[in-house]
Amino acid sequence: QVRLMESGGGLVQAGGSLRLSCVASGSGFTIKGASWYRQAPGNDRELVADASARGNTKYADSVKGRFTISIDNAANTVYLQMNNLKPEDTAVYSCSIATMYNDYWGQGTQVTVSS
Repeated sequence: QVRLMESGGGLVQAGGSLRLSCVASGSGFTIKGASWYRQAPGNDRELVADASARGNTKYADSVKGRFTISIDNAANTVYLQMNNLKPEDTAVYSCSIATMYNDYWGQGTQVTVSS
């Protein structure tokens, strides 16, 4: 069984930066791909960024040029570097990883950006 734990969320002023981490614990797995999602109150869950272990990445238009997703397979960790944060980035951010056999989800971490 693989468990995910996100961290790094918090309160930041507009224009600031945060780095979210998602650590996968367990045994016998390799991260094939990972994604970060976010959900703000009253909104649907939104795919923010997606990465393959080979290094291919995709981003939502709203975060292109500001967010960077990366996978460190040696550390079983997925990162989301968020720069130039805006109030509309406020949401609960959750990570998901894909292994060879299953997908796994974390509980989420709150990001709040004040204007």
